[in-house]
Amino acid sequence: MALFIWKDEYTVNIKKIDEQHQKLVSILNELHSAMLGAKANAILGKTLDELIDYTKTHFKAEEELMQRYNYSDFPTHKEAHKIFIDKVSDFQNEFKNGKKMISVEILFFLKDWLVTHINGVDKKYSKFLNDNGVN
Repeated sequence: MALFIWKDEYTVNIKKIDEQHQKLVSILNELHSAMLGAKANAILGKTLDELIDYTKTHFKAEEELMQRYNYSDFPTHKEAHKIFIDKVSDFQNEFKNGKKMISVEILFFLKDWLVTHINGVDKKYSKFLNDNGVN
């Protein structure tokens, strides 16, 4: 069973961003499946790396849109992205150094953060961008 089921309520009405959000959900579900299947740490590590790399790509795309259209909350949104990447990168380093394992608790943190972020600050900037003709 998937950890995270995409729902229409997560849509921000910007095609590129919605597709990226769905890809993040897919990678998170892959990480969950690998953990449940007791896959080797190398597989878990590779999937975690993919999640972090794709998250950085996604954040860059969001930030470029916000900056291009002079979104007023851009600095705050960018800082939220940085805090998340720093936290997940710390976890990644602990995992690679054998200090921490991927757990259900961590997966739920990732899922909850993504849902909260999309339904909160992403919906705010997307409304602004939608009002400026971006979709």
